[in-house]
Amino acid sequence: MNLPIKRYDLPQIMFGVLFIALMTIASIWIVQPFILGFAWAGMVVIATWPLMIKLQRILWGRRFLAVIVMTLLLILLFVLPIALLVSSAIENGAPLVGIATNPSTLHMPDFHWLNSIPLVGHKLYSGWHTLINGGGNALMSKVQPYVGQTASWFVTQAGHLGRFIVHCSLMLLFSALLYSRGEQVAMGIRHFAVRLAAERGDAAVILAGQAIRAVALGVVVTAIVQSVLGGIGLAIAGIPYATVLTVVMFVCCVAQIGPLLVLIPAIIWLYWSGDNTWGTVLLVWSCVVGSLDNVLRPVLIRMGADLPMLLILSGVIGGLFAFGMIGLFIGPVVLAVSYRLISLWVHEAPVPDADPEEALKALDE
Repeated sequence: MNLPIKRYDLPQIMFGVLFIALMTIASIWIVQPFILGFAWAGMVVIATWPLMIKLQRILWGRRFLAVIVMTLLLILLFVLPIALLVSSAIENGAPLVGIATNPSTLHMPDFHWLNSIPLVGHKLYSGWHTLINGGGNALMSKVQPYVGQTASWFVTQAGHLGRFIVHCSLMLLFSALLYSRGEQVAMGIRHFAVRLAAERGDAAVILAGQAIRAVALGVVVTAIVQSVLGGIGLAIAGIPYATVLTVVMFVCCVAQIGPLLVLIPAIIWLYWSGDNTWGTVLLVWSCVVGSLDNVLRPVLIRMGADLPMLLILSGVIGGLFAFGMIGLFIGPVVLAVSYRLISLWVHEAPVPDADPEEALKALDE
């Protein structure tokens, strides 16, 4: 009995794959403006989902009340600091524009202490005294060649800030939607993962959630604690614009630079202005705040998943260069998820022989 030979229609397969590829590319092209905002919202929702469930239990089991509270918390955490930073930049930029348009109004102090600097003190003081005698016009003539470069840099940064605000708005919108229908979305993602890779796909999705929670706890929560404590210290010590400096500290902490980049100049300013008591208090407080991440971050990261600190640092810096400010949150999550999936795949293989010489002998045989 001759069995029928199964023939494949190669043009049909080729055109089918081409059609699927074109539809996929077109879909990605259409939703491209929303991808970063949706990815950011997904990470925020996964990291804060246990908190939302607790709020829902407290609020008489009403999901919409918990969604409203969580959305307000996200606004306080993301939108309010950005608004304070922008308003402060606009407020403090007006005097600078006035000085640039009318340099004669600039009054420069006479720094006599420059003479006390060894070797170069007299030369520095002479140059500074020449600028004082020339007034603001002499100083503006010195910095005029750099004004164009500085203005173009600020325009570029303003563009980045505008994109960040758009992505932040999309994040709030998508976060509210994901909070309201989180279980259905999670089940859909797990079902898709099972369709792709069976049980491995489901395990990969769970590991990705653990990695996201680890980054959120270890990086973002640590940054919030350090920046808030550092801001309290600045406010008590009487440093001007403490709120804006707190926002800057938060960005530095998320970027793994640390709060000392803001606290050390504040300490120097206090000592230079003659306020030695508060300078010493802020110095001690800065030592506590600056070293807090060495204790708090590893504990919080291991609450979500055990991830190498070098991986988190590389993700934060690489994400910042790749995606801008939003990359501070996306970068470490992408690397953490990839690390967990690769680690799971590697550990599925048998452990190699402990003795390399025996392994070479077995290979020769």
